[in-house]
Amino acid sequence: MDTDFDGFVAARSAALFRGALVLTGNREAAEDLVQETLERACRKWRRICAKDAPDAYVRRIMVNLANDRWRRFRRTVPQADGPDRVAPGDEYGQVDSRDQLVRALQQLPMRMRTVVVLRYFHDLSDTEIAADLDISPSTVRSQLTRGIEKLRGQFPALSDPSSRQPQGGLR
Repeated sequence: MDTDFDGFVAARSAALFRGALVLTGNREAAEDLVQETLERACRKWRRICAKDAPDAYVRRIMVNLANDRWRRFRRTVPQADGPDRVAPGDEYGQVDSRDQLVRALQQLPMRMRTVVVLRYFHDLSDTEIAADLDISPSTVRSQLTRGIEKLRGQFPALSDPSSRQPQGGLR
């Protein structure tokens, strides 16, 4: 990992922005969140880069800031009537589906949303998420299960067994 802050920003800012966008659901708020996260990280960079995982430390700063903002500015996000299936190759429909997914994520409680984002948008394991959030891996798994079930409740077409891709091998 780069010990140079500029190198860290160049390497990780896009990933931080993607996570912030899903956490906030708003491009401007995500930009502000990333900026504030990097500003705080810059002030403590010598201590952060001495850690084993500066990336996890900065992600934790971002998650904590997002939680603080969510508590302060809790808003009701209007819910769409329900998603329709998008035809393959329909780029506009895919954008609409992504927007609906972000809105559905916004309806989840903050910890549940954070766990889902860290798992599916940052590809972190249960152990890594637990370390980032200072919770147990079993809490991560239960929050993830509940979050996915709530999302499936808002996207019934995705829950339908016939809509799932066939999976090879045994699980």
